[in-house]
Amino acid sequence: MHNFTINTYLKLIFLVSIISIISAYYIEYVLGHQPCNLCLFERIPYVLSIILIFINYIFKMNGKFIILLLIIIFFFSFIMSFYHFGIEQGFFQESALCGLKNANDILSKEELLKQLQIKAVSCKDVTFRIFEFSLTTINIFISLTFLTLLIKIFKNYEKLQN
Repeated sequence: MHNFTINTYLKLIFLVSIISIISAYYIEYVLGHQPCNLCLFERIPYVLSIILIFINYIFKMNGKFIILLLIIIFFFSFIMSFYHFGIEQGFFQESALCGLKNANDILSKEELLKQLQIKAVSCKDVTFRIFEFSLTTINIFISLTFLTLLIKIFKNYEKLQN
Protein backbone atom coordinates (compact mmCIF):
# COMPACT_ATOMS: atom_id res chain seq x y z
CA MET A 1 0.00 0.00 0.00
CA HIS A 2 1.40 3.38 -0.97
CA ASN A 3 2.06 6.09 1.57
CA PHE A 4 -1.01 8.13 0.68
CA THR A 5 -3.15 9.71 3.36
CA ILE A 6 -6.71 8.64 4.02
CA ASN A 7 -7.92 11.88 2.44
CA THR A 8 -6.07 11.04 -0.77
CA TYR A 9 -7.76 7.63 -0.94
CA LEU A 10 -11.16 9.18 -0.22
CA LYS A 11 -10.60 11.78 -2.94
CA LEU A 12 -9.76 8.98 -5.37
CA ILE A 13 -12.94 7.06 -4.46
CA PHE A 14 -14.93 10.30 -4.73
CA LEU A 15 -13.47 11.05 -8.19
CA VAL A 16 -14.02 7.52 -9.54
CA SER A 17 -17.58 7.52 -8.16
CA ILE A 18 -18.37 10.83 -9.88
CA ILE A 19 -16.87 9.59 -13.15
CA SER A 20 -18.88 6.36 -12.85
CA ILE A 21 -22.18 8.19 -12.33
CA ILE A 22 -21.51 10.71 -15.10
CA SER A 23 -20.53 7.86 -17.44
CA ALA A 24 -23.69 5.92 -16.61
CA TYR A 25 -25.89 8.92 -17.38
CA TYR A 26 -23.91 9.68 -20.54
CA ILE A 27 -24.35 6.11 -21.77
CA GLU A 28 -28.06 6.24 -20.95
CA TYR A 29 -29.08 9.70 -22.13
CA VAL A 30 -26.52 10.60 -24.81
CA LEU A 31 -25.73 7.20 -26.31
CA GLY A 32 -29.29 5.93 -25.80
CA HIS A 33 -28.58 2.60 -24.06
CA GLN A 34 -31.42 1.92 -21.64
CA PRO A 35 -30.37 0.38 -18.30
CA CYS A 36 -32.15 -2.50 -16.65
CA ASN A 37 -33.44 -2.17 -13.09
CA LEU A 38 -30.34 -3.78 -11.57
CA CYS A 39 -28.15 -1.33 -13.49
CA LEU A 40 -30.09 1.50 -11.90
CA PHE A 41 -29.69 -0.02 -8.43
CA GLU A 42 -25.96 -0.45 -9.02
CA ARG A 43 -25.63 3.33 -9.23
CA ILE A 44 -26.84 3.79 -5.65
CA PRO A 45 -23.54 2.86 -3.90
CA TYR A 46 -21.66 5.42 -6.01
CA VAL A 47 -24.16 8.15 -5.16
CA LEU A 48 -24.03 7.17 -1.48
CA SER A 49 -20.23 7.26 -1.48
CA ILE A 50 -20.22 10.71 -3.12
CA ILE A 51 -22.66 12.04 -0.52
CA LEU A 52 -20.84 10.38 2.38
CA ILE A 53 -17.39 11.61 1.37
CA PHE A 54 -18.73 15.09 0.63
CA ILE A 55 -20.41 15.28 4.05
CA ASN A 56 -17.21 14.00 5.64
CA TYR A 57 -15.19 16.85 4.12
CA ILE A 58 -17.71 19.47 5.20
CA PHE A 59 -18.35 18.29 8.77
CA LYS A 60 -15.04 16.47 9.49
CA MET A 61 -16.79 13.42 10.90
CA ASN A 62 -15.23 10.34 12.47
CA GLY A 63 -13.07 9.08 9.60
CA LYS A 64 -12.93 5.49 10.77
CA PHE A 65 -16.74 5.34 10.90
CA ILE A 66 -16.97 6.80 7.37
CA ILE A 67 -14.50 4.16 6.14
CA LEU A 68 -16.61 1.44 7.78
CA LEU A 69 -19.77 2.76 6.10
CA LEU A 70 -17.98 2.83 2.75
CA ILE A 71 -16.86 -0.78 3.29
CA ILE A 72 -20.49 -1.80 3.84
CA ILE A 73 -21.65 0.21 0.82
CA PHE A 74 -19.10 -1.31 -1.56
CA PHE A 75 -19.61 -4.79 -0.12
CA PHE A 76 -23.26 -4.56 -1.14
CA SER A 77 -22.22 -3.03 -4.46
CA PHE A 78 -19.96 -6.02 -5.11
CA ILE A 79 -22.69 -8.53 -4.14
CA MET A 80 -25.29 -6.76 -6.30
CA SER A 81 -22.90 -6.59 -9.28
CA PHE A 82 -21.88 -10.22 -8.86
CA TYR A 83 -25.55 -11.24 -8.82
CA HIS A 84 -26.20 -9.16 -11.95
CA PHE A 85 -23.17 -10.72 -13.63
CA GLY A 86 -24.58 -14.16 -12.75
CA ILE A 87 -27.85 -13.22 -14.44
CA GLU A 88 -25.99 -11.98 -17.53
CA GLN A 89 -24.05 -15.24 -17.74
CA GLY A 90 -27.08 -17.44 -17.08
CA PHE A 91 -25.90 -18.69 -13.66
CA PHE A 92 -28.92 -17.15 -11.92
CA GLN A 93 -32.50 -16.63 -13.02
CA GLU A 94 -33.81 -13.11 -13.36
CA SER A 95 -35.55 -12.00 -10.20
CA ALA A 96 -38.81 -10.12 -9.92
CA LEU A 97 -36.69 -7.01 -9.42
CA CYS A 98 -35.66 -7.13 -13.08
CA GLY A 99 -39.24 -6.70 -14.25
CA LEU A 100 -40.48 -4.14 -11.74
CA LYS A 101 -41.69 -0.77 -12.91
CA ASN A 102 -42.46 2.24 -10.77
CA ALA A 103 -45.92 1.49 -9.40
CA ASN A 104 -46.48 5.16 -8.52
CA ASP A 105 -46.59 6.02 -12.24
CA ILE A 106 -49.38 3.52 -12.94
CA LEU A 107 -52.53 5.27 -11.80
CA SER A 108 -55.08 4.14 -14.36
CA LYS A 109 -55.82 1.16 -16.55
CA GLU A 110 -54.65 3.21 -19.57
CA GLU A 111 -51.27 3.77 -17.90
CA LEU A 112 -51.09 0.07 -17.06
CA LEU A 113 -51.76 -0.88 -20.69
CA LYS A 114 -49.17 1.62 -21.87
CA GLN A 115 -46.59 0.15 -19.46
CA LEU A 116 -47.34 -3.37 -20.70
CA GLN A 117 -46.64 -2.29 -24.30
CA ILE A 118 -43.20 -0.90 -23.43
CA LYS A 119 -40.53 -3.57 -23.60
CA ALA A 120 -38.45 -3.44 -20.44
CA VAL A 121 -34.72 -4.03 -20.66
CA SER A 122 -33.90 -7.48 -19.35
CA CYS A 123 -31.21 -7.82 -16.68
CA LYS A 124 -29.57 -10.57 -18.73
CA ASP A 125 -29.19 -8.41 -21.84
CA VAL A 126 -25.89 -6.55 -22.14
CA THR A 127 -26.60 -3.41 -24.16
CA PHE A 128 -23.24 -1.70 -23.77
CA ARG A 129 -19.65 -2.93 -23.48
CA ILE A 130 -16.28 -1.29 -22.91
CA PHE A 131 -13.31 -3.34 -24.14
CA GLU A 132 -15.69 -6.33 -24.38
CA PHE A 133 -16.59 -6.05 -20.69
CA SER A 134 -20.17 -5.34 -19.62
CA LEU A 135 -20.68 -2.41 -17.30
CA THR A 136 -21.61 -4.94 -14.61
CA THR A 137 -18.21 -6.61 -14.96
CA ILE A 138 -16.50 -3.24 -14.69
CA ASN A 139 -18.62 -2.48 -11.64
CA ILE A 140 -17.49 -5.75 -10.03
CA PHE A 141 -13.87 -4.74 -10.57
CA ILE A 142 -14.37 -1.21 -9.18
CA SER A 143 -16.39 -2.41 -6.18
CA LEU A 144 -13.89 -5.13 -5.32
CA THR A 145 -10.97 -2.71 -5.70
CA PHE A 146 -12.65 -0.13 -3.46
CA LEU A 147 -13.66 -2.79 -0.95
CA THR A 148 -10.10 -4.15 -0.71
CA LEU A 149 -8.63 -0.66 -0.48
CA LEU A 150 -11.10 0.44 2.20
CA ILE A 151 -10.49 -2.68 4.31
CA LYS A 152 -6.73 -2.00 4.16
CA ILE A 153 -7.35 1.63 5.13
CA PHE A 154 -9.56 0.54 8.02
CA LYS A 155 -6.93 -1.92 9.28
CA ASN A 156 -4.11 0.66 8.99
CA TYR A 157 -6.18 3.69 9.98
CA GLU A 158 -3.84 5.03 12.69
CA LYS A 159 -0.75 4.59 10.49
CA LEU A 160 -2.36 6.41 7.54
CA GLN A 161 -3.71 9.22 9.69
CA ASN A 162 -0.42 11.14 9.50
